[in-house]
Amino acid sequence: MTRMTYLMSAFAIIRDIYGHFSRDDGFAMASHVALSVLLAVFPLLIFIAALAGFFGLEGAADSVSDLIFDAWPQSVAEPVVREIHQVLTVPRGDLLTFGVIASLWFASNGLEALRTALNRAYRMRETRSFVLLRIQSLGLVILGAVVMIAFTFLVVLGPLVIETVIAWVPGLEEQIRSFDFVRLVFAGLLVGMGLMAAHWLLPAGERRVLDLLPGVFATMVLWMICGAVFGAYLARFANYVSTYGGLAGIMSALVFLYICSLAFILGGELNAALIRQRGLLKAARARMRAQTSVSS
Repeated sequence: MTRMTYLMSAFAIIRDIYGHFSRDDGFAMASHVALSVLLAVFPLLIFIAALAGFFGLEGAADSVSDLIFDAWPQSVAEPVVREIHQVLTVPRGDLLTFGVIASLWFASNGLEALRTALNRAYRMRETRSFVLLRIQSLGLVILGAVVMIAFTFLVVLGPLVIETVIAWVPGLEEQIRSFDFVRLVFAGLLVGMGLMAAHWLLPAGERRVLDLLPGVFATMVLWMICGAVFGAYLARFANYVSTYGGLAGIMSALVFLYICSLAFILGGELNAALIRQRGLLKAARARMRAQTSVSS
């Protein structure tokens, strides 16, 4: 392919993303995803608290909430985490109470919002039954809760492992002290795996894993940029307290989730545009080969 062909393909991909995002009301869909995710966070953590209490792991939900919001701008995460810690002080040791089951259901609504957004981005029409989709969402919520609880053990055991290794090999202390960087990389891998699972399992149709990587990578990069920019904006310019009063924390969290939802949807749009462009190029090559064979 010549340089001009690459430029034309890139322009076609950008035009495809913009056009389809606009036709599918991407901004409105981002609002739906942001609100659904915000409404799902508290029920998810309540379910994690009940699951942890069932296995005698008190305090695991607090650790999970800290892990979830570590990547958020501090000014956004702090008021939300404070409210979450207050909610989680209520003991929950029974998994079969109506409240916990309802929390599991409402937490799965967040996944259903992601599913709807991805189906639109990938140009897919959902044909699976409502029951099957809801069972999948509930199963993914339970699996995600177990994984997040397990991850808290890695955070707790990490410093102990580091001190043990330093005691045995003192020469590696400087390198090992960079554990925070390693933990951030590991957390990034977990986020990437979660995004891959969402793009692979939630929308209708089938896609190759390699087809999902560009959108997942773009989403993670956009999230990091948006988190840094929005955090700096809140610290220097915005005054949500004077505007929204006691709702400032929730409003800043909702705006941040809205921005993250836009990045998530654009990641799906990027994957869909790349898949479509590859199909068009493959069809064009097939036509050229057919014309060449006929002329010869």
